[in-house]
Amino acid sequence: MLPRAVLSTGSLVLRAPEEADVEAMTATCGDPVTTRFLPLLPSPYTEQDARDRLAVAARKWEEGGAEFTVAENGAYAGAVRVSPPDRWGVVEIGYLVAPWARGKGVATTAVRAVTQWLFDQGVHRVELRAEVENVASLRVALKAGFREEGRRRDARETHDGRLTDQVLFGRLALDAGEEAPSYLPPFEGGELTDGVVRLTPIEVGDAREFQRMMAEPSTAAYAVGPVATLEEIERRCRNTGYWWVTGQRMELAIRDAGSGTFAGHVQLMQVVPLMGQAMVGYSLLEEFRGRGFMTRAVRLLVDWAFANTPLHRVTAGTNASNEASHAVLRRAGFEQECVHRELFLTRDGTRADDIHWVRLRPREA
Repeated sequence: MLPRAVLSTGSLVLRAPEEADVEAMTATCGDPVTTRFLPLLPSPYTEQDARDRLAVAARKWEEGGAEFTVAENGAYAGAVRVSPPDRWGVVEIGYLVAPWARGKGVATTAVRAVTQWLFDQGVHRVELRAEVENVASLRVALKAGFREEGRRRDARETHDGRLTDQVLFGRLALDAGEEAPSYLPPFEGGELTDGVVRLTPIEVGDAREFQRMMAEPSTAAYAVGPVATLEEIERRCRNTGYWWVTGQRMELAIRDAGSGTFAGHVQLMQVVPLMGQAMVGYSLLEEFRGRGFMTRAVRLLVDWAFANTPLHRVTAGTNASNEASHAVLRRAGFEQECVHRELFLTRDGTRADDIHWVRLRPREA
């Protein structure tokens, strides 16, 4: 049983929900972003739904859990909910932030405060779950000192009936609770551009063009792995924010800077922080070839990586017969490092040599 409490941290006060919150709760729970990631909320969300929630919150305290309104300088800013501890002292925490309070660290501050309060009450472990596409919530978990522990595939249904993955985070009472630094920080302004090409996170809307690109004979000839279905490509696109924020990889669309049209794909993958190494991979639609797009994209991404991450080595692997790819890498500043004999299993069942390339972090002047 958790004791009723009022918590204070910085400009935030966390208290039990009350009637005065109803109007703000209605606006928050009717917001499209809230609705998108909390599919069990009634839609449309009415003031009666908010009053019903006040009753649920009161019962939650009686049943051993907790539900706080987050108030910033006296005004409603969101909510934090905690399940009753199980027999092993484990609880699950959830949260939402009002549209007018987003982007100011409200969720991180509130989750940190409630988590520490739970540990003070004898809770041993706090779990947090976030949808794989809810990048803002993933960031909150990492900033609040939680560690990623796995992914639950197709664990939750969205409002449109599509199944989606959930990422599981945990924090123990004995953990230091330090913010997990981002090995791959976001692009300033959301994209990279040199005025000719733009690099942006790949989106579900790019999936069909991505599939068309991978089906082109000149691309398929050097592809590694089985042919992906449209559904598999869409899932890949939905995962890109999760992969990025957790430092695993970056999946980017190459776009014509003028029109915004999808031209190709470039990725930074196989990120090994201990070694300071990652690998770049890429493909381009045939109609955009011969214009320097790929060289520009690879150079943009690698230059950014050396300027904004601790990476020391960026590598690339190419089929020995892929002269066009070799030329891209040379123009982007890579040097041939070695040959891996018969590394690639091709679509016709034969094996091809891999010419391995590397570009090192520039030495400081």
